Amino acid sequence: MKKNFLKAAVMTLVAGGAIFGTAMVSDAANVRILPVDTAKFWAGARFDFDVEVSGAKNLENVKVDINGVLADKFFGKNAVQKTLDNGVVSYRIDQVSFPKTGDITVTASANDNGVVSTSTAKYKVVNEKAVKRAKNVILFIGDGMSLQAREIARILSKGMTNGKYNDLLAMEKLDHNAVITTSGYDSLVTDSANSASAYATGHKSVVNAMGVYEDSTKDPLDDPKVENLSEILKRTRGMSIGIITQAESTDATPAAMVGHTRRRANQDFLAKSYLDDNHRPDVIMGGGSARYLPSSVPGSKRKDNDNIIQDFKDKGYIFVSTSKEMMAAPSDKPLLGLFHTGTMNVYIDREMLKNPKVLKGFTDQPNLMNMTKKSLDILSKNPNGFFAMIEGASIDKHLHVMDWQRAAYDTIEFDKSIEYAENWAKEHGNDTLIIVVADHAHGISISGTYHERDGKKGPEAVRVYAKSIFPTFKDADHDGFPDNPDPDVTLAVQYANHPEYYENYHFMKTPTPPALSVTETKEEASKVGDKIEYHQVSSASSKANPARIHPGDPEVLMPANTPKDDAQEAHAADDVLLNAGGPGSEYFHGTMDNTEVFFGILRALGINGNKK
Repeated sequence: MKKNFLKAAVMTLVAGGAIFGTAMVSDAANVRILPVDTAKFWAGARFDFDVEVSGAKNLENVKVDINGVLADKFFGKNAVQKTLDNGVVSYRIDQVSFPKTGDITVTASANDNGVVSTSTAKYKVVNEKAVKRAKNVILFIGDGMSLQAREIARILSKGMTNGKYNDLLAMEKLDHNAVITTSGYDSLVTDSANSASAYATGHKSVVNAMGVYEDSTKDPLDDPKVENLSEILKRTRGMSIGIITQAESTDATPAAMVGHTRRRANQDFLAKSYLDDNHRPDVIMGGGSARYLPSSVPGSKRKDNDNIIQDFKDKGYIFVSTSKEMMAAPSDKPLLGLFHTGTMNVYIDREMLKNPKVLKGFTDQPNLMNMTKKSLDILSKNPNGFFAMIEGASIDKHLHVMDWQRAAYDTIEFDKSIEYAENWAKEHGNDTLIIVVADHAHGISISGTYHERDGKKGPEAVRVYAKSIFPTFKDADHDGFPDNPDPDVTLAVQYANHPEYYENYHFMKTPTPPALSVTETKEEASKVGDKIEYHQVSSASSKANPARIHPGDPEVLMPANTPKDDAQEAHAADDVLLNAGGPGSEYFHGTMDNTEVFFGILRALGINGNKK
């Protein structure tokens, strides 16, 4: 019998009373439990449970216990046990939950040729209720909005008198605040998918992933899922969901509120998955119509001929593509608003400069304030309440290209939207929890100010300490947006994580990337037998963009301090700030992990995760 199993490279395996097969693999067995150790759960929230055994030579049995009870019995569901294409044995039970609060210990052991390998994961299950419950939650995410990005916006928007700020940003006036840590479980520095997913699910993930734990397979859509806010709030309370962004609506941050994939680039899939009943948003607004249009339409980025816009219309959605259409849309029907084929243009280009070459025909894009207003008009019609995620998306995108001025004006626009929501909440019963947070940081710093009044240019014109006289931004109409992004005394902003670039302290009238990606090809020789063979080897790199050189200024080439194949400024591992106001906001204080945002939201709403 054993010989026959070896011939077939398959053997039987007992796990919690279930039998499944595995291919023969070399080396000692490794046992991996998903969700990972230290995970925290809301009682009743659903997730996929998976144990993977890899590297076994002669696997005899696997046992999985949860608090001393066999996993199948504990969850009341039989495991799906199979050998994956990579030879890993998977013991998986999908869509389960921990219905009661308390501590959970998972122990998984694999007997490989008489050698037992064991892995343990410890979980905590909670269910808390705020003293005063919230009916609604608005989660504002300033993508990449570091502390310094807030400060720059405050300087430009509010100004200073004798070293004191004339006012604070609206987000800074909220009652409670906390410092938020941002790492995923795979790396110190995160990306927007992973970090936003922590807010949406209460679970860590890995870079480029959302709503899943990374398993060992190549398929980005089969990883163990964890229930997100859109799903749990619709399932337990029938709340409305709004996803509002200036990025593509299927970009990392908005998609993390809804989707499940290990690869954020699966935007075709994400657009279509938005239609699923269990998490379909009632309001979707942003850019990225190319992800919804069938491949037969010019400009589409889909690989199939599905018309996702029409699919939404068939479900009763109003579709709009301009600001005028959005404002005129009825507030008693769900709304799909896609205002650009890609990412929407930023405030400076959209509202101030209006350069046709930059706008590329998208001349009637709404601002984030009006998108916020329209979304709240629609979402508030639901007597069960709503959850809205509103993203200031291009704070991040323009810090990546080292354009702090455009990022600053978008931070001000983001803050104006928060101010509108704060006033709306006061006028509608003060039963809305408002949270403002960044998903991750950028390594930027204000080293002083910059001016050329005395003829100095370039780094010599950076003024530090006592020479850093105050900037001369003016706001004649008092709308909070400076009239000119490039006054004679401006800020000197430095970057910690950057590619090779030409230093330029002036505002760029058109968006200009700091570096250009290039492919370098060289010939290499290798000996094959007695012969020398030559072959071409290509490698990616980046070089400073000469278009960044300011006329008349010295050419100051800054060497890269990040890998040469990266043409953009990179994220930082810095902590970020959170501000919160309204019912349940007292939860946020001190230093907290990013996953705690999820638990703070459910606590404020008093969600019963076991309710169907």
